[in-house]
Amino acid sequence: MKKFIYLFFAFNSLFASAQEKIALTKLTKSDIPKGISYKGTLKEAVRWTDESGVNLVITCKTEEAVSKTAPSEDYREKYLFAHHYLLFEDSIRQTWKVTDYIKECPLDIAADFVKNTFQVTDLDKDGIAEVWMMYLLTCTGDVSPAEMKIIMYEGTQKHAMRGENKVDIGNGEFVGGDYKFDKAFNQAPGAFRDFAMKLWNANVKAKWY
Repeated sequence: MKKFIYLFFAFNSLFASAQEKIALTKLTKSDIPKGISYKGTLKEAVRWTDESGVNLVITCKTEEAVSKTAPSEDYREKYLFAHHYLLFEDSIRQTWKVTDYIKECPLDIAADFVKNTFQVTDLDKDGIAEVWMMYLLTCTGDVSPAEMKIIMYEGTQKHAMRGENKVDIGNGEFVGGDYKFDKAFNQAPGAFRDFAMKLWNANVKAKWY
């Protein structure tokens, strides 16, 4: 009887875990449907199916360039983008887009997605995927925290966790690491905030590549 109970709970645990993960198909540039364009370098391109239909997300970033509104070539800019589409037999519909950037920066500039943090989940098991991305923005001339964000979409609802990463300033002393959930995250299921916190804590310390 004890063995049966153990197997029952083990099966249900595995089933619940499977429900939290979405089966993704990774795409190359050539796999992206005609009619969809993007700026910069492609970072992620994935497709999946959920209750809303066939989904496609593309993330990309531009290289450092002179700011168009800058007074000299010393001022530079970088952009990050994420696009979500629903794919139909005879049409494509964009449902959301994320655009973020650093502009007119005369110092060291960065606008980058945090490595290995892009994820697609179904934590509340409602059949609609949650799309997660995490990135850093900074314009600085010293060792100081960078602006850090987690953006999550479930359907067309945006959730944001904003703050800064944590930097070692010497002798094991750190600065930064603070964050704030937006209203959508605070009103969302607790599983969303728990997942966001795990993602944040796993990546909050600054890494120098």
